[in-house]
Amino acid sequence: MTAEASTGLAADGAVAARDPRRDAAARAARRRWGIILLVHFAAIALWEGLARMAGLPAFLLPAPSAVVATLGNPNHAWLSNTLVTLAEIGGGYLLAIVLGVAGALLFTWSRTLSLLVFPLLVTLNMIPKVALGPIMIVWMSYGILTNTLITFSLCFFPILLTTVRGLQEVEPDLLDLVHSLKGSRWQVFRYIQLPGALPYIFSGMKVASILAVAGAVVGEFVASERGLAYLMIQVQTSLDTAAMFMAVIILTLLGLALYLLVLGLEHRFVPKDARKG
Repeated sequence: MTAEASTGLAADGAVAARDPRRDAAARAARRRWGIILLVHFAAIALWEGLARMAGLPAFLLPAPSAVVATLGNPNHAWLSNTLVTLAEIGGGYLLAIVLGVAGALLFTWSRTLSLLVFPLLVTLNMIPKVALGPIMIVWMSYGILTNTLITFSLCFFPILLTTVRGLQEVEPDLLDLVHSLKGSRWQVFRYIQLPGALPYIFSGMKVASILAVAGAVVGEFVASERGLAYLMIQVQTSLDTAAMFMAVIILTLLGLALYLLVLGLEHRFVPKDARKG
């Protein structure tokens, strides 16, 4: 009886310990995601109906069923082209995160470096990235590396800019305290600046996750022999609009997956009240 009573008390305690606000938030989140999925499925169904009832040629408005059917065409090499584009997106994005955070740290450590180099980076960021494609072809020829660098050029500045702002918005009293305790620059960064700058870093990463896909597409349009955007150029000549739609959908899914990954990491490492949008 004693064991049963203790088990019952433990169960009652666990039920009592549940936070009603957390349960309500979970139900609201499930409801929100359910509505989002329902809207998307309704849009696809409407697209299918319009494509069939309008009687338009397939090269003008292919039905979603026809778009999905293109995945079975071995000539399109969907898997290999998707992996190439994914490598360009991931490589350029990760490089932008590493160099963006490192560059922001150097700028906050050195006023001279910030004064001399940062304005130059702002000017370079104004260069249209499409215009960089032909130049980079001359320098590096076609390939994944060229497109990765174009992706990096689009993602780098948003991460750098937001990280600089985050590292600079630190309580002066905290910095004075660490300096009085003979803390090194690395310790100041690790224990004071980095935790406070995380919301800004993730804000820049979310913007860059959207630009990363655009960078890979720009690179493949200008300087590529493989990839989803390159495939779109190839099927355009044969008016295979369904395959073009499928490539756009896969690119959208890649961008969405990257954004959700960053969003999940932000929810894991940044408190809700500190998130920047």
